Amino acid sequence: DRLCMVCDMRVNAEGKVTRSTFFEGLMRSKARLTYSQVNELLTGESKKSVPTALHKPVLELQALYKALAKARARRGAIEIDMPQTKFKLNDAGEIDRIEVVPRNDAHRLIEECMIAANVQAAKFLKRHRIPGLYRVHARPDPDRFDELRLFLVSLGLKVAHPEHVQPRDFTKIIRQTADRADATAIMMTMLRSLTHAEYSPANIGHFGLALESYAHFTSPIRRYPDLLVHRAIRHIVQGGKPGRFDYSGRDMERLGTVTSAHEKRAEEATREVEAWLKCQYMEQHLGDEFDGVITGVTNFGVFVQITSLLTDGLVHVTSPVSYTHLRAHETNP
Repeated sequence: DRLCMVCDMRVNAEGKVTRSTFFEGLMRSKARLTYSQVNELLTGESKKSVPTALHKPVLELQALYKALAKARARRGAIEIDMPQTKFKLNDAGEIDRIEVVPRNDAHRLIEECMIAANVQAAKFLKRHRIPGLYRVHARPDPDRFDELRLFLVSLGLKVAHPEHVQPRDFTKIIRQTADRADATAIMMTMLRSLTHAEYSPANIGHFGLALESYAHFTSPIRRYPDLLVHRAIRHIVQGGKPGRFDYSGRDMERLGTVTSAHEKRAEEATREVEAWLKCQYMEQHLGDEFDGVITGVTNFGVFVQITSLLTDGLVHVTSPVSYTHLRAHETNP
């Protein structure tokens, strides 16, 4: 049994949440399933991966996901299905291999349900006018987006003007380039052009998800902003008045700044560790050949991403490499 804060939602066939209620509850988990196990059931690959008693509710949840996904597509949210890398270590704690883990419908199912709950949490804060932290995402910076626009135009793609760009424009480009060898590299470049999402008591909406109100509610055991949202909702659920909440608007401003900075620091640490681990792994393969995509060209060399490992590196102009061979595999001349 686990104590929890419940967001009970009624969703219609079009994927629209028509009613939601928050209350304190006690949850009993019926099974501990992995994304792979659930996906095997969803795809029909195996019914043994999930307990028989849970087949019906999981498949109903899949139908719910499809309705939510259609609603997401209608509002034009950015659709980025970026594969993740997973490090497999040996008994000595050294990297044995790097695996690229693609996203499947089990991942997307959970994501859409969490987004739906987060939206309702943000609307609850707004409706009750209680101080809280919204997850906000500003429009792309015009200068950064213009750099992206020039890059994409050089690849023969049509891109909206910075003043008129909408989230659906990013999705349109992703779909246009889905079958290209450099699709992942293009998605990474697009991601870097976007502003970083932050926590703020001022609700300016979420550009990437194409939402007017959004807050983080679903992970209070690992994200402090979620815990603050829970405390605000709980205060109202228990009959409290917004003016008597333990946190003021000024408190939330300070906490939004602090948590945004800590999140950025954690992400930078993660990237550095991943880059270090990938370098350690590649040291074991000096002299080996890999398929890759050129993701950038400068006067001092070319940046290449190894396709099978999603590992990036610089081939310097002084490197003893056959550029004739390199150009033969280049997808973006």
